[in-house]
Amino acid sequence: MRYICDMAKYRIGILMGGYSSEVEISLLSGQTVYDHLDRQYFEPYRIHILPEGWNVLDTSGEMHPINKNDFSAQINGERMTFDALFNAIHGTPGEDGLMQGYLSLLDIPHTSCDAFEAALTFNKAECNLLLTTLGVRVAPSVLTHSKVDPSAVREACVKKQLKLPVFVKPSRSGSSFGVSKVDRWDDLPQALLFAAKEDHRLVIEQGILGTEVGCGIARIKGEPAVLEITEIIPKKAFFDYEAKYSGASEEVTPARLSKMVSDEIKSITHFVYEHLHLRGVVRCDFIVDQVTQRPVLIEINSIPGMSPASIIPQQVVASGRTLSEFFTLLLQETLRDAQDRSFPRVL
Repeated sequence: MRYICDMAKYRIGILMGGYSSEVEISLLSGQTVYDHLDRQYFEPYRIHILPEGWNVLDTSGEMHPINKNDFSAQINGERMTFDALFNAIHGTPGEDGLMQGYLSLLDIPHTSCDAFEAALTFNKAECNLLLTTLGVRVAPSVLTHSKVDPSAVREACVKKQLKLPVFVKPSRSGSSFGVSKVDRWDDLPQALLFAAKEDHRLVIEQGILGTEVGCGIARIKGEPAVLEITEIIPKKAFFDYEAKYSGASEEVTPARLSKMVSDEIKSITHFVYEHLHLRGVVRCDFIVDQVTQRPVLIEINSIPGMSPASIIPQQVVASGRTLSEFFTLLLQETLRDAQDRSFPRVL
């Protein structure tokens, strides 16, 4: 197998877009990867995965259809294939296991988790159930779906001893789309309707007062490397879409936490990454309970944002690397892993 130091460049396709509400953020993430990939080692191409079609963009921006039978494209009369794919699709089909399963069938290496792990971490409710059995501290919650009467949902919350405020979330979504903070039980029906626009599976989660933080991790040179922790200070009620991407929040990296709390967050992040058999770059989000000062895991993002406003790029820089160096290391790990798994495309 060729290694990164070889003279020949690797042809890398950057997957972006998707079929969910996160499409615009994904396009920004993919463009960030494209802008920062080291041309000394890589020949990058943007690949738009959109409901209206799958297309490779050439250097002039002209689109060329992807042949879904083998993920190739005809450009200037020549058939183009890819040594590896950098997955920057948030939401379906790039974060929920669909793309991963498809690429595995075609033996094409990619930077994200395998299909099962991607589907698991994308489903907040089921993932938290598993994490509980592993001893990871998560927020108490009630699992339901869009067809259940709101009064029955409220009754289930009371029975589970959830106290206001609670958060109503689509179980399978990201970038805080469909998320509502509920301070009055009378507002629960509207919050359920709002969440159901994103997914018919819903989760009502106990609100925890405290400091929200995110911690990134990636396998680098064969070992999980935990990045710096980011403290998130929303200017609104919580870290919603506007807070994440429209400047309605302040992020502090490294987070202003005690060493004991920081060490625990990093330890949990490492534990989750290893025990859920994750790959690529992942971000774990926590609330540090203001009473107990213990971190509570909120969710796992297997395709975290890479846009200029996103948290992972801030953590990469704070950890002492450039984005170019970081993306090179991620792809190096992907190609090395492909050799271990005997992907025929890179042997």
